[in-house]
Amino acid sequence: ANLMKVGLELETEDKSSEDGKTYFVKIHAPWEVLATYADVLKIKVPFKVNDIPDNSEMPMNWLSTPFRLPEHIMHPEPDFFTAPFNKSKSDFFLIDDKDTFFPPSTRNRIVYYILSRCSYFRDECAEKDKKGIKRLLNNGTYTAAFPLHDCRYWTRSKDLNCESERYNLYKHWARFLYFFKEQPLDLIRKYYGEKIGIYFAWLGFYTEMLLFAAIVGTICFIYGFLTYDDNQWSKEICSEEIGGSIVMCPLCDKKCGYWKLNTTCNSSWQSHLFDNVGTVFFAIFMGIWVTLFLEFWKRRQARLEYEWDLVDFEEEQQQLQLRPEYESKCTNRKKNRITQEMEPYLPVTTKCARMCLSGATVLFWISLIIACIIGVIAYRLAVYAAFASIMKDSPTNNLQVVGPYITPQLATSVTASCINFVIIMILNLMYERVAVWITDMEIPKTHLEYENKLTVKMFLFQFVNYYSSCFYVAFFKGKFVGYPGDYAYMFGKWSNLRNEECDPGGCLIELTTQLVIVMTGKQVWGNIQEALVPWLMNWWGSRKARSHPESLYSRWEQDHDLQGFGQLGLFYEYLEMVIQFGFITLFVASFPLAPLLALINNIIEVRVDAWKLTTQFRRPVAAKAHSLGAWEEILSGIAILSVVTNAFIVAFTSDMIPRLVYMYAYQIGGKMSMEGYINNSLSVFNISEFKLENKPDDEENPSWFDTLVFFLCRYRDYRYPPGHEKQYTHTMQFWHILAAKLAFIIIMEHVVFSVKFFVAWMIPDVPSDVKARVKRERYLVQEYLHNYEVEKLKIQLSQNGNKEKKRENVIHCV
Repeated sequence: ANLMKVGLELETEDKSSEDGKTYFVKIHAPWEVLATYADVLKIKVPFKVNDIPDNSEMPMNWLSTPFRLPEHIMHPEPDFFTAPFNKSKSDFFLIDDKDTFFPPSTRNRIVYYILSRCSYFRDECAEKDKKGIKRLLNNGTYTAAFPLHDCRYWTRSKDLNCESERYNLYKHWARFLYFFKEQPLDLIRKYYGEKIGIYFAWLGFYTEMLLFAAIVGTICFIYGFLTYDDNQWSKEICSEEIGGSIVMCPLCDKKCGYWKLNTTCNSSWQSHLFDNVGTVFFAIFMGIWVTLFLEFWKRRQARLEYEWDLVDFEEEQQQLQLRPEYESKCTNRKKNRITQEMEPYLPVTTKCARMCLSGATVLFWISLIIACIIGVIAYRLAVYAAFASIMKDSPTNNLQVVGPYITPQLATSVTASCINFVIIMILNLMYERVAVWITDMEIPKTHLEYENKLTVKMFLFQFVNYYSSCFYVAFFKGKFVGYPGDYAYMFGKWSNLRNEECDPGGCLIELTTQLVIVMTGKQVWGNIQEALVPWLMNWWGSRKARSHPESLYSRWEQDHDLQGFGQLGLFYEYLEMVIQFGFITLFVASFPLAPLLALINNIIEVRVDAWKLTTQFRRPVAAKAHSLGAWEEILSGIAILSVVTNAFIVAFTSDMIPRLVYMYAYQIGGKMSMEGYINNSLSVFNISEFKLENKPDDEENPSWFDTLVFFLCRYRDYRYPPGHEKQYTHTMQFWHILAAKLAFIIIMEHVVFSVKFFVAWMIPDVPSDVKARVKRERYLVQEYLHNYEVEKLKIQLSQNGNKEKKRENVIHCV
């Protein structure tokens, strides 16, 4: 009754659905309702055809022909100048047909705006908090509320007046065979609304920019491959004369025996693919690439804001649209200074208490992640000893192809990474529910505030969840191990869990392994979850009615059997891409091929998201958005942090700086070569000085080991040898290398940040032609409105003058 009071037309469908229980209420908004609420919501509509000539033709434009879509798909509507709709001046606007004047996305947005605020109590009832379709959905009065698709996705509508936009989107956008084509952003915006349109515009732009990063990263990887044979330190490790004669100290207590350096031959060669001079260049390049990406996106976004009438759309307009949950749960009222109307509000004490509880919950879950990471580290320390004991006689060498590459370090790293990935997925599933619950508990005032709060909580959690293991390997593993006479332990000496050492080839290859497993695993799992799960659920839900013709299986029943997109559907898409963005920027110095993997994933991601939105989900309620919201600030934060992390990875995780210091300052004979580097980088320890708790058991030592022959072992550090007056303390070379590392970090950060700020200053956020168009549109709105009012006044005065003449004629006749 209340919906009909505001002018909506309702029709209850007599025919029940397949289950015999579900009935459908169809809602239609007539012109009067649409015009009224378009006025209230200040929706922009056309008043004049755009008369500014388009000079955006690119030179050699014919080269892009294979990537283009037909013009009627790319630009389904002419380009107009627009102004906020005013119902009292409806003849000012270009209204050819009232039925098609407002696009479908605007119509369903208006209807949902009414549904979300309409009360479901009688005027005489006291329960004023009963309002909004969302509460009715929560209490089970209705099972779903959704706008209808305009046709089946694989065929056009039989109604000739229907534009069949869903079919066009599926045919030209949602099929994987069209992965190389441009996206029909205007058609997406017209059918789904600006918020979804902005997401796909950003995803497409991000994918295009990844192409450049992927090309440079692949070139750096190829450089590492081509300089494979110039890798002098790996040759020394692999040679029988040098690597085969160097006996290394045990890597764990009791269960680990002595080992020869040349057993790490393969990992040393693998490490060179990623740990070379090209890595430093790529780390600097990615710092600049991130800036260019964000700056060019701002320009692209500004152009879309103008083209999609979002220039004057500000969050303040959304602030006036309170969430129905806020209105119902906040019983206190106070006067709004701006509107001078009484509105609900949350007392400061209640707000602080809810925020504190929310913050404590987030901290608890982050602590849980850290505890899980510590557990995985403990697993690595405990299992490494077992692997070392099992593999001491190299039984894996008998395996075909992969056998020689399997070492205790690799086995420990791979299994720990897989366990860590499983823990990440489980914690994610659990925390998603918790994050939504605590955000609901805070009772945000507007939908924008709700999304921003949830965004911060989810990103903070996932940042720690996904990246903490990579941070451990990059910045903690191998940094606090002590030396053979005085080892450092994870929980103290009582734990017997000795801190991990890096391979003589460095920890970079292990960071690469960790990154590949977590990043690739997340992307594969995400695509399976996004595409396969909705398809299976829809296939099962509509199995009985699939064979029915459309006359028996109606449009509303077909859409009801699809999955609901939900208010947070887009939120999870952004979250997935931003986490990926972190992987390819924060740790890219360890894996130059990360942008290539991301590019391949995103090419698939664009079409998978398009396919599932077009075919597997109900049509979402259209919503406006003129930017990425809180995600934009998060991307900027990641961009700044990535410069710091990559500088530290090159300095402390990679072996690049120690090699350069050796080549320029410590090379014997003054040659500019790496001969003798391996011997120089390993310190010496007297085996007889091993403590009983550190000494390996006799059965753990390899068959070739004889204490009479080998009385010294080597370890990775820069310390004075036994017998020296400063034995086992750090040499001057250690401090020179540390100074060089810190100098490199400072220089790299200053260079990259200077270029970043210069590039950001050079590239204006809004293109000059867009600024000109915005100014012209505002000028024309004022001029046309002025002329419109003047013409109206003339007509009114003319009519009044005719009336006066008639009255005068009547008096004269009398």
